[in-house]
Amino acid sequence: MAEYRIGVLDGDDIGLEIVPVAVEAVKAAVARHPEVRIEWVPLPIGYRSFVEHGNSLLPQVLETLYTLDGWILGPIGHMAYPKDPNCVNPHPILRRNYDLVSNIRPAKAYPGVSCINPKTDLIIVRENNEGFQPDRNMYKGTSDCMPTPDMALSLRVITRRNSSMAARTAFELARQRGGMKKVTAVHKNTVFKLGCGLFLDACREVAAEYPDITLETVVVDTFAMKMLMDPTRFDVVVTTNMFGDILSDEAAGLVGGLGMAPGLCVGPDYCMAQATHGSAPDIAGRNIANPFAMIESARMMLSWLANKKGDAAGVRAADELAQAMTAVLADKEAVTPDLGGSGTTTGMGQAICRKLAQL
Repeated sequence: MAEYRIGVLDGDDIGLEIVPVAVEAVKAAVARHPEVRIEWVPLPIGYRSFVEHGNSLLPQVLETLYTLDGWILGPIGHMAYPKDPNCVNPHPILRRNYDLVSNIRPAKAYPGVSCINPKTDLIIVRENNEGFQPDRNMYKGTSDCMPTPDMALSLRVITRRNSSMAARTAFELARQRGGMKKVTAVHKNTVFKLGCGLFLDACREVAAEYPDITLETVVVDTFAMKMLMDPTRFDVVVTTNMFGDILSDEAAGLVGGLGMAPGLCVGPDYCMAQATHGSAPDIAGRNIANPFAMIESARMMLSWLANKKGDAAGVRAADELAQAMTAVLADKEAVTPDLGGSGTTTGMGQAICRKLAQL
């Protein structure tokens, strides 16, 4: 018997619609395997938490998350939050507090979904807690500052520890995928000789532990061009924070946009399912938001945890959910308008659950 405790944090705007659909899809997949049990733990977060509880990220929520295996986080519309010290963006706090160093962002083309390159199937692993991002790369204070009104400074932080952890995630994924068995480390050591140099050193050290996986290194601007010209030459990609943030959005453009861009943040002890896209307030409440990225993020979380625990039934449940999702994407009556269909958010989720029952 495999048991999991999973948190459910709806987030803002369309998160209130797509997260419940993702939970129902995972429930339907797991229901086919009685030996897998999930305890779902709903928790408040974001603007609704601020309105109802006076804080967008309650201390008791942080404490509860430490007791869980992982959680689903809906998109956060923090750019619209009021300037109040109790209404903060939860993203960097969650990633840092729970050591979620590796951000896994697949880009895969699916039959029936209009895209630039239908052969795309790669994964970008982005270091999540360092780099140029000032909201998480310092213990105290911020690395983004203005010494004078006419000068701005941004500090980039690279450590061997986090670079090695992200690289190890990439090599493990390359081994699991069993395809090209190749990891591409993306860098800019032609300019950042020390920062990117340290990152590459860490990648090479980890590569020595995986003799069955090939490591190649590519300069970031060259990689951006080559990925657009022929994404099939890449398998698993590992890179630093800002490079990964930019390249994963570019990769999403190859496969149909951010609605097709799932994400999973992982660390030694916890994982967080978090789609790459934002909270889309312009379509919130209309039941037309594409739930694919959120469902796939939750499915990835189930697969990650099941592999970690050696839970074969959990892995099968995740694989079956992937089959059902792929089948539904070809059904224009089921998918949402952004995918060229006439379906709704809830309707697409229900179609995936029905397809699961037919497997």
